[in-house]
Amino acid sequence: MYVSEFVSSLEKVQIIKKEIETSILGAGEQIDLLLIAILAKGHLLIEGEPGLGKSSMVSLLSKLIDAKYARIQFTSDLMPSDILGYSLYNEERKNFDFVRGPIFNNVVLADEINRSSPRVQSALLEAMNENQVTVDGYSHNLPEPFMVIATQNPLSSAGTFPLPDAELDRFLLSITLKTPSAKIQKDILRLHLAESSKQSTELILKIHELTILQESVNQIHVSDLVMQYIIDLTEAVRVQNPFDSSISIRASLNLSRASQASALMDGRKDVFPDDVKKVFMACYAHRLHGGRGGVESFLQKLLDEVPVP
Repeated sequence: MYVSEFVSSLEKVQIIKKEIETSILGAGEQIDLLLIAILAKGHLLIEGEPGLGKSSMVSLLSKLIDAKYARIQFTSDLMPSDILGYSLYNEERKNFDFVRGPIFNNVVLADEINRSSPRVQSALLEAMNENQVTVDGYSHNLPEPFMVIATQNPLSSAGTFPLPDAELDRFLLSITLKTPSAKIQKDILRLHLAESSKQSTELILKIHELTILQESVNQIHVSDLVMQYIIDLTEAVRVQNPFDSSISIRASLNLSRASQASALMDGRKDVFPDDVKKVFMACYAHRLHGGRGGVESFLQKLLDEVPVP
């Protein structure tokens, strides 16, 4: 029963991928990485100019998965209590009741996260690392599964603040949405003008099915050779790194887990070097400071140079 349910759930992930691809055109690779992050129980950072479909991608995903969803619009006047919740005095019982904030959902969209101050951004640190929040000295567990998907505007945009290194390190992967080609833009216009674009989206994957898949990621085998490949790539980043930042142990652990999720997506029980290559850029690029283009060129150079087992 468990095996058949697992296979069925994995097939549904592929259906979700196709559903999102039909609405967010030209973003097949990014959608793959989005689903890998979910399966790996990791947080995702989506970067790009406004109007490229970052929020739409996450909103569509929330309709396809039976998970509690909340969207938080980050602005300059947002307060930590607007995210986490607050204590409210109860006159009848003469005590304080905790009013939960939107962070208490399975999938939380932190929209335009870098438009709020570093103080507000740091309110997410405990939630993203420990799946709990502490308010007025009391800890409150977050629901399982729990995932933060944050969208970020370019730092050159007005009214933005850079994310702290500690917070960037808590994102499993980052993806970038770019302006599609002229041909794809025409397809996008055609899609949104068509009646079919107004059809309602149906639920595909139930929450317990997602949990089964997330637990299965741990069972994907990582050989000694692949582990050494991960270490070699990571050490190459640290040794040759020309940027004013470094790669943490958490980063290499995330690379391993994202590689396992990639193998699971393909229906395999073992991680291949190609899985590591697939997620390497998305796992490490946001952890290095030097402009996305320069960082990606550096990481691609390492992929070309480090021997593949």
